[in-house]
Amino acid sequence: MAVSVTTPTKTPYYSADKDALVKRLHLIRGGVRGIEKMVDDDRSCIDILTQIAAVNTTLESLAYTVLDDHVRHRVAGAVASGAAEDSMAKMEKRLTAGQRFVRTR
Repeated sequence: MAVSVTTPTKTPYYSADKDALVKRLHLIRGGVRGIEKMVDDDRSCIDILTQIAAVNTTLESLAYTVLDDHVRHRVAGAVASGAAEDSMAKMEKRLTAGQRFVRTR
């Protein structure tokens, strides 16, 4: 007798906002390249620090978007499903991610 085995499908985390996230990552990469060029060109410290601040702000914004997505889709979905263990696991994962983000500041 053959046993049917189904492989669970993995839901992509950022499918709805992936293009926007990738565009922001390209902006960040461009900003970092700009900083490198500024250093090579011996630009003023204030100009370089201003650009670093802009890149940091964009990275923080991206991090908040990722955390928000996780809470709105993963945690809220788990809570709505009524699966207590899954809900707690998702909330713990979110708290860990949030703590990791805060520690980097």
